[in-house]
Amino acid sequence: MKIGDRTVLVCDCAHSIALDGAALGRACGDGNAATVHTQLCRTQLDRFEAALATGAPLLVACTQEAPLFGEVAAEVAPDAALTFTNIRERAGWSDEGGRALPKIAALLSEAALPIPPTGALTLTSQGTCLVYGSDDRAIEAGRELAKRLDVTVLLTSPKDLTPPPVMDVALFRGRIRTARGWLGAFEIVVDDYAPALPSSRGTLGFEPVRQGAAARCDLILDLTGGTPLFADHKRRDGYLRPDPNSPAQVARAMLEIADMVGEFEKPRYVDYKADLCAHSRSRKTGCTRCLDVCPTGAVTPNLDHVAIDPHVCAGCGSCAAVCPTGAATYALPPAATVYERLRTLLSTYHRATEGAGTGSAAPALLIHDPRHGDELVGLMARHGRGLPARVLPFALNEVTQAGFDLHALALAYGCTHVRVLTGPENEGETAGLASQVGLAEAALSGLGYGSGRVAVIDAADPDAVADELWALPADLAMPPAMFLPMGPKRTVTMLALRHLQKAAPAPVEVLPLPPGAPFGRVSVEVAGCTLCLSCVGACPTGALLDNADKPMLSFAQDACVQCGLCKSTCPEKVISLVPEIDFRDQARGAVVVKEEEPFCCVSCGKPFASRSSIEKIVAALSGRHWMFATPEAANRIRMCEDCRVRDQFSESNAPFSLGRPPVPRTTDDDLREREEAMREAARRKLT
Repeated sequence: MKIGDRTVLVCDCAHSIALDGAALGRACGDGNAATVHTQLCRTQLDRFEAALATGAPLLVACTQEAPLFGEVAAEVAPDAALTFTNIRERAGWSDEGGRALPKIAALLSEAALPIPPTGALTLTSQGTCLVYGSDDRAIEAGRELAKRLDVTVLLTSPKDLTPPPVMDVALFRGRIRTARGWLGAFEIVVDDYAPALPSSRGTLGFEPVRQGAAARCDLILDLTGGTPLFADHKRRDGYLRPDPNSPAQVARAMLEIADMVGEFEKPRYVDYKADLCAHSRSRKTGCTRCLDVCPTGAVTPNLDHVAIDPHVCAGCGSCAAVCPTGAATYALPPAATVYERLRTLLSTYHRATEGAGTGSAAPALLIHDPRHGDELVGLMARHGRGLPARVLPFALNEVTQAGFDLHALALAYGCTHVRVLTGPENEGETAGLASQVGLAEAALSGLGYGSGRVAVIDAADPDAVADELWALPADLAMPPAMFLPMGPKRTVTMLALRHLQKAAPAPVEVLPLPPGAPFGRVSVEVAGCTLCLSCVGACPTGALLDNADKPMLSFAQDACVQCGLCKSTCPEKVISLVPEIDFRDQARGAVVVKEEEPFCCVSCGKPFASRSSIEKIVAALSGRHWMFATPEAANRIRMCEDCRVRDQFSESNAPFSLGRPPVPRTTDDDLREREEAMREAARRKLT
């Protein structure tokens, strides 16, 4: 069977999966029946080798035996394009395995899509390792690691330690005040720093301490058991922090850190386009969503934009999930690839379900990561009921990268529910995810779909996860749409929302949203607006517009991300934010907020400003400021820039009407007069 340009090999794993080759071929869009193998990894391995010999890209529906298939491919066809997907634990091994064929077809079609490569950066470690501890365990770990690494042991608050018989590692005392950096480039500042005394006898002694000692290292093994040096210590490359009271954890950490020498590739998780960023303008702070949710400190302010350090970024994707403009986008893989994977998964499922005559089994989506999620799904399949046939697993590199756009798209494509499975690795990283789930719930409730459509499952117990998934109601079918997810994030989100609004049980033209939502309008008190257009200059998305021909302020709601820069910039304080989604056609284009005829110069008649701004300036300054104390002086405010200057230096106000000012004396004048006096004295002497 072929899907796209890939040859697909499926196996029923010794008849443990119910597979109908003919029905599967039809469901996947292939006119031919799929060949169902029974022991592709054992007695039928020659069929895999024969498929390799064709040179076509292969998709093998088995992940358990992927290492074996990889070894065979390395011998038979080293350049073969080989990918794997799991249809056994994710579909076939289930109490509803007999009804899982549409789901299997969907999983195969999704896995057959090409995934573009992701950019990477190189981290280099020379093996300089700091072991940070407080007792003999740190010294012993340092001596053991010294066989493979360049080790320094730093002891914090050491007490009654026996001096080692041989100083085979550099030994110091000190307390790390600050630490920053990443694998191959850590920088620390140490207080109470002092080297060990080689003359120590019964108790390890140290030289006099000093403060603020700076050092660099490639790796850090933290055995203090205290506060981590980094808030994101579980994801900081090169920083390992096992429990010092657990010999097994310490041993694993030592084995891991001993191999961290050489060059390592790290994905560039986030692509960033500064010109789309709405963080700040003219020292006024606007959007701070990415700064608020980044757990590692990789996102920092950078003048009018932000900067994302790819070395520190741990790839949680929270910044991309909450970014309203698409300035920050997740790159592993790109959002367009994720959208297409989702569309392919659900469109194939709907098509296969209709062909199987089970159109009532509307799908639900389970978003998970390949680590915690795959493990729980496998445990549910092996020791429990497995996944329901209508629950489609959808793996993302990080579940925290899923934003409102993905939730809305899944529901628009016909999912009744979206569940996001988080785990222990996501601790402290779910603030952005929670905000996006809350936004989705607010939008769906406002459209009459009820609550509970999008939710997070935070559980490590596979039975608890299974109970929640099996309890999802299947009779809340959503009318599916299969539009192409084209354009940037905001465009895709609005495509999905417009479909959901048309099919909503209680459609509304204007959908109110909670404060902080990235959709809405600006409300302008027109009477107080002077059309100074400061808001237009501050708006980073082009939602507020001017007109080159006349004083005019227009607003395009589709472009507004509610960053608040216009509100903080407005000198009249007449702008407020209203979070909402307006589904009416008028919200798709620019709407005039205020316009007026330009004010013309009272001297030459040239239009040069808005009438309301000139009138406000006249009212504020005329007779109140010494420069405009007289009616004639105040009238200059009503003049254009050229006429104002001419009037200022007119005959009655000529700067030299009272005579020219005295010429100031200089040193040259004094020297010249002295020289003339000397010449005159010499002349008189001669005569």
